[in-house]
Amino acid sequence: MFRNNKTVLHLLCKLQLLYPTKEKISLRNLFDRDTILHLRIPFSFFLLPVFCFGISQASVIHLTDTVIVFIALHLFIYPGSNIYNSYMDKDTGSIGGLKNPPPVTMKLYYASIIFDLVGLALCALTSLENMMVMAGYIAFSKAYSWDGIRLKKYTYLGWFAVMFFQGGYTFMLANMAAQGEVNTAWFTAKNMECMAIASLLIGGSYPLTQIYQHEEDSNRGDYTISYRLGIIGTFIFTAILFTLGAIVALHYFVAYYRLNEFFIFLICLSPVIGYFSYWFLKTLKNRNNADYEHAMLMNKISSFCMVVCFSIILVINQIPLK
Repeated sequence: MFRNNKTVLHLLCKLQLLYPTKEKISLRNLFDRDTILHLRIPFSFFLLPVFCFGISQASVIHLTDTVIVFIALHLFIYPGSNIYNSYMDKDTGSIGGLKNPPPVTMKLYYASIIFDLVGLALCALTSLENMMVMAGYIAFSKAYSWDGIRLKKYTYLGWFAVMFFQGGYTFMLANMAAQGEVNTAWFTAKNMECMAIASLLIGGSYPLTQIYQHEEDSNRGDYTISYRLGIIGTFIFTAILFTLGAIVALHYFVAYYRLNEFFIFLICLSPVIGYFSYWFLKTLKNRNNADYEHAMLMNKISSFCMVVCFSIILVINQIPLK
């Protein structure tokens, strides 16, 4: 993975001076089983729909740059954010994509820095502009978890930051990389409406990922939006955001494409609505059903359906590959 081991080892030595630990860290023992599990690489699939949405709305696709940025984001930046969040949170209960997390050590911190640097280096292969846009996402992910800022502990600011950066900002990142257009001219009414759709969908789904962590989050001082809303309030809030997202999507597809694209969107969204309704009714009868298993299944269904949706729209739009 790392061509210049001396450079990486030098980095590890510098980090150990800043964050001393009794455990000697080296590349040989850094990426052990526990570290790899905390990366939660499969969890990146849950954030794939927004990237696919960004690609599907590109007027032209620069295939090489798109693939490189995809790899950087989903195999390095997202896992780097996951492992940094694990290090800062020190969760003992279930977390997204990992029901029984291993113990947290300083290895997670070092691994997160290395993954971020590799992700940025990959983006630099496409352009410095893409690298800077990706650096913006990394800055958000660190600010969200780091104790010095910790956006996560602020109910509404934390939720809005996730909604924007994992939604609209990620759409922008993907679309810019695909089109090779990283400049202010990109911010058209069409693209801004897409950012709104992505943000609303993420803003609605994110509280559901917190619904089973109320006790652990509050004990740590993180009063998430799901904690504030309560279990039933979280379901209602999600339904409202999904509805708003569908309304904006209707306007978008009718204004810039055809009604057919919106019907595809609605059809693909129907299994998500179906399972969401089933889970909500089940939770009304027993609050214990607002658990990890149901939340992860909800994520899997919604991610799969939205990836299929935007893949179909991509094909229909017949975007030429460059």
